[in-house]
Amino acid sequence: MERVWAPWRMEYINSTAGKSNNRCFLCVDGRDDEKALIVGRKNKAFVIMNRFPYTNGHVMVVPVRHTGLIEELTDEESLDMMALVKIMVAIFKEEFNVDGLNIGINVGRAAGAGLEEHTHIHIVPRWFGDTNFMPVVGETRVISEHIEASYKKLKRRFIEKVL
Repeated sequence: MERVWAPWRMEYINSTAGKSNNRCFLCVDGRDDEKALIVGRKNKAFVIMNRFPYTNGHVMVVPVRHTGLIEELTDEESLDMMALVKIMVAIFKEEFNVDGLNIGINVGRAAGAGLEEHTHIHIVPRWFGDTNFMPVVGETRVISEHIEASYKKLKRRFIEKVL
């Protein structure tokens, strides 16, 4: 039997519904973007790496303001979020040579929202052949690149795109 080591998953397993210390993990203070894995910012929104990714490079676009109601986003928050989605799509196409991207918002637990209290948009890079028997048979996802390596690539390209 093959073993796939993913020790970073223990942080999620030990947390309660994706929360640590009863604090929203998407409410970041901005003092240490690298530690928080913030790829980039735009006024009212930011891009953050998903610490528990579905695939290599999985990010989320998040409003700075804590709200779980998409209908309560201001126009500026919505525009900043969509501008960041567009930037990340271009970066994934150029840097990661993706075959496609899943982009979506899960609204409500029934729709798959793991965190209902803070609206966010998932951007999941996809490649032909990126899914195999592991998730189905082994209930295991294989991530091909360390999250810090993905972060450095995305951060570098974000800075190039924005500046």
